Formats: sequence, C-alpha cells, structure tokens
Amino acid sequence: MTPSRHRAGLLAALTAVAALLLVLPLPVGALAVPEPTTPVTGNATHFDALGAPYGGCGLPQAELDAPDFVALNAYDLPGDYSSYPMRPIPASQAAKIGLWNNGLNCGRFVRVTVGDYCTGVNDGAPGQPFCRNGSWTADAYSGATLTMVVADSCGDGNAWCRDDPYHLDLSTASLNRFVRNGTPVGDMNPTHWNNRHVSWSFVPAPNYSGDIRIGFMKGAQRYWPAIAVSHLANGIHGVEYLAGGVWTAATMNSDMGQSYVIGATAAGGTDFQIRVRDAAGALINDGRVYRFALPASCGGTCSAAYTRVDYTTSDGPAPTPTGTPTATPTATPPVTPTATPTPTGTPAPVTGCSAAYRVTGSWSGGFQAEVTVRNLGVGAITGWATALTFAGSQQVASSWSATVSQSGRQVTATNAAYNGSLIPGATTSWGMVVTGDNQSPTVVTCAVR
Repeated sequence: MTPSRHRAGLLAALTAVAALLLVLPLPVGALAVPEPTTPVTGNATHFDALGAPYGGCGLPQAELDAPDFVALNAYDLPGDYSSYPMRPIPASQAAKIGLWNNGLNCGRFVRVTVGDYCTGVNDGAPGQPFCRNGSWTADAYSGATLTMVVADSCGDGNAWCRDDPYHLDLSTASLNRFVRNGTPVGDMNPTHWNNRHVSWSFVPAPNYSGDIRIGFMKGAQRYWPAIAVSHLANGIHGVEYLAGGVWTAATMNSDMGQSYVIGATAAGGTDFQIRVRDAAGALINDGRVYRFALPASCGGTCSAAYTRVDYTTSDGPAPTPTGTPTATPTATPPVTPTATPTPTGTPAPVTGCSAAYRVTGSWSGGFQAEVTVRNLGVGAITGWATALTFAGSQQVASSWSATVSQSGRQVTATNAAYNGSLIPGATTSWGMVVTGDNQSPTVVTCAVR
C-alpha cells in the first residue's frame, strides 16, 4: 500500500519539465468546473503549512480565520500534468479555471466530511486511476466532519490536482481534529488516511461575530497600497475604494483573493476608504465604509509580512459614485493606482521592488518554491535581482525563469531576458526545486538593476 504523501506527484518528473512552465498547450476538451451547490466528492491529500510570507490568498498563516485550512485546485486540466497557465487565468482561457476560481473563493468556508478509505494505491500518479489495485471502503472514520477555510491553491502536476475537479488539499494538522460522534478522531492520520474520499460544500463562516480585519502587505506604500482583508462572513469577491468622491473597483493582487491594491482618497495620499463585496456580490454590512491610513510604523514602505491597521466605520449610504462600480475585479495584472505625480508638491518618484517567497509543493527530502518579484516604483524597471538566505543546508537542484546561483546558504537570482521589464505594480516570478528540509529563508530581498 502506498503511504499518503502531500502532493506526491511532485517528484523528479516535475523537475524535468520545470523549464517548460507556461508554454505547453492546453489539452483539448478541458471544461470549466461549476461551483458545487450541493456536497460533492473528491480525493483528499494534505500539506503541512502555507508558504512564507503568504499563502495563496495573500495572508500569512497566523492571520487565517481558522487554524484548519484547505487548498482548492487552481486549474481544470484533466490529463495535462505539465502545463502551468499564467495566473490569474484570463477570461479568454476560462475553461482552464479550477474551483480556486482565480482566488475568488478565498476566505470562504467548506464543510468537509470524511468518506471511504482506499485499500489499494492512491498516489496521484499522472495518468493512473485513483485507488488502483484496491477498492473504496467505509470504516470507523467515515462521517467525521470539520469546517475549514479556503486559504491556498493546488496547482501541482499530479492527478489529484489535474484529474479530480473536487480534490481538496487539507492542512495536515487538521486531519486528526475531524470530529465524529462529538469527539476528535485523534488517529486517522497517518495509518488510516491513504488520501481518502471526502465530500464537501461551501458553508457560511461558523459562529461569525465582529467585523473584518484589514492589514497592509509587505512592500505596501502610498504608490502601491496593497491590503489583505480577513475575518469574513461569506468570503470576498471585491473591494472598492473611494478616490476623488468616486467608488472604484480595486484590482486583485495577482490571484491572491483576499488581497487588493487600493487607491487613496486623494492622489498620492495615505488615507483610505474602502467597502467590501462578499461571495454573493453584496456589499457587506449594508455598505459599511472602512476608513484607515498607512501605519506610521511602516515608514515609507511596510516591511512586515502583514501590518494590521485600526479603522473607523460609517454605516449607511456612502458617497454616490458617478457610475456603477464593477463588483468583480478584473484578472489583469495589478497596476499602480493614482501613481501619476501632480505638477508641484509631489515627492520624487519611488523606485524599488519586492520579493515574496512561498513554497508551492513539498515531499520527503525536497520542495518546490516560487519567488514573486513586484515593481514598487512609479516608473518601469528593466531588470531586477533577488537574494535569499537558506536557513540550513538546502541546495537548489534546478530553477527556471531566472539566472540562479548559490554560494553556501546564499542564493541570488537575476531576471531572464523576457521578464526583467515590469511596469509599476506588475509582477513576475521565478521558481526552483530544492533538496533539503522545507524551511523558510531567513532573508529575502529584491533590488532594481
């Protein structure tokens, strides 16, 4: 019997195709996956933790709305284990979008029920049946339940993430907290797991009270005010900001569905007003307006992964927009709002870039990581360099989308010929497969060159 392993399809085969990311064709006949309105059944795997500094929704793990979290499939690519479409996936390629839905299901809760155990091999091998050489069998753990928050996406090249549209990737620490007959199961993982069937559906946030939390993300500043919104009653499908007396739909920060790039109430300012739309497209709390400022602790740029802010609110009607704002953000890359300097009294243009590191898959003895580079300035850049310091003896085995070198624990990466130019607010990324323990780097930096 094959033991359960998180995203076990990420083996040597992934290393061999890493350089081909984003260029392989979509298989013929891929279909969009409709959101389930009743419980659906899929295979379930598990993963240890969100990447640093953020998970796929744009929140550090410590800021999640629950300790029990889950990843949904980023892609709908049955039979295709080697192509990795650019994210967010544009509307013109909607047939490739999985239930992650370009981040639009971030912050929603799912009710997960444990199903049958596989007595055979359920390793997610590409092109192989699930639970081969065995059968699905109910046992003492069947029927155990847990409510979990959507916090990440599964884009790996295995059969779970590609062939099973209702696959869930669950937090490893949550598996033994599933409850049956009022008691946590305690010992389902690892000996009684084997990537079981689960059934699940979206549900409202359990026992919800209070109001949303707002924080600025690492690298946020007046010309790139990126925020993360959490503690949501029914997920988040949009943020609108007030600028010049007009409500404007904010752009989602890549496909990190709880993070949006907003604009100030006055061009180049540091005071903000927002309102939020939930997964049903409705303004939360009857259109409540949230007022806050860039924290003084950030100085010019926020350096912490997440800097929470206090806010004031005003309930009821807000300023009337000149047109109906779009509730759902577009899937184009983020751009810098209100970044054009005024003729006088404007600070000198800001230049710089940020680098955000996250683990996209792990296995015994290694892992895959991605570094996202963002132009923080108000002008285009033509090249960048990132550096990170491993915490231990990790070694880069292969890399893509950058020129990468390593000396001891220090890893440096400079842009490839095709991804060095970035307009303000735009992002690109490079990746690597690493041997050694999955530990976050102690330092991650970016510099314009």
